[in-house]
Amino acid sequence: MDNINIIEKDYGICINNPNHFLAFSDFTVSDGIDIVENINILKAKDEFDACGKKAETFNQAQGSYIAQATKGLDYFRNSYGDLTVFTFLSNDVGVEDFTDTLKVANSAKGFVDARISISHVVYIDRTLSPRDLLKIFKIITNIKAKVLANMNLPLHIQNILNSDDFLAVLSNVKGDGNVLDINNVLYDEININDLKIRLEDAIEISIEDAFERMGLTFGILDYFVSLGILIGDLVEAGLELVDDVEITDELKARMEAQILKSLEDVNVIALLVAAMRTEQDLEANRIREVDLSDNPDGLCSDDVLGMAIANQIAGTKGAVNFKRYADAKPGIIWGLPPILDDIFAGLIAGCASKIFEE
Repeated sequence: MDNINIIEKDYGICINNPNHFLAFSDFTVSDGIDIVENINILKAKDEFDACGKKAETFNQAQGSYIAQATKGLDYFRNSYGDLTVFTFLSNDVGVEDFTDTLKVANSAKGFVDARISISHVVYIDRTLSPRDLLKIFKIITNIKAKVLANMNLPLHIQNILNSDDFLAVLSNVKGDGNVLDINNVLYDEININDLKIRLEDAIEISIEDAFERMGLTFGILDYFVSLGILIGDLVEAGLELVDDVEITDELKARMEAQILKSLEDVNVIALLVAAMRTEQDLEANRIREVDLSDNPDGLCSDDVLGMAIANQIAGTKGAVNFKRYADAKPGIIWGLPPILDDIFAGLIAGCASKIFEE
């Protein structure tokens, strides 16, 4: 990093190397593989002309460059010997208070137009061949996809994550700064497998740091949102089977308060998450021995989980009441998949039982 300069302006960031980079990138302004002096990350619309014009006005624009348009300029840098990872962040989502103890991720733009982007510029302080640079680019792309998939984020968050991220991989170029040659030089030999292991650690740390820096965490309400389930829907379903009682606004408020209180119980949360994750795996046929398309009669774990949730909330009364809700599937419960319908039946059965306790 001795020869690398970081130049920051209110409209852009330039990573400058007077001895030039060999760069492989998917940037807005780039030929894919380039020998350049400047890597420009610029606040600009995602248009070639607008991004290029801003790059030309940058104070290093007298040198060759590639340029990427972005909405935000927040970034951080992690270095590991000859490996440096620049992580650039752009985020439209924040975590808001839902109650005194429960939070939910939200965006003023809504979850159609909102975006979360975690992008990278990776510099390897070695002289690498274009072939090796391309291999590393593919490796990093695969690592990012794997790390984000393993996070198992709520579906509506996955849908807006990294739909417009960018990636550049940089190495050194041999030459005197005036005469550069990537065809007639001896490249550094690298152990790709060893570098891959180092990159896996570096990119995973980068993504973890990015979520921490953005203040993004996800909780039980976010997974409800990803399923299209609102608290109001659960309130209506929970009161649908109540007999001989007038459904007043006060009763609805008590039911809502009990649902939210139950969602603060770590045991209720654990049972709900266990069921949601199980549903995902079984619906996607990830478990060879289970085929939900056959609607196997022997599958009763959903009933066990639903009854456990009802029992955790309201004891024996909730567990007994669970059967009514599981059979009737009131309101939104009716349209849920085979495991989710029982766990949410358990949640509302337990809450309905609880609010009518003497």
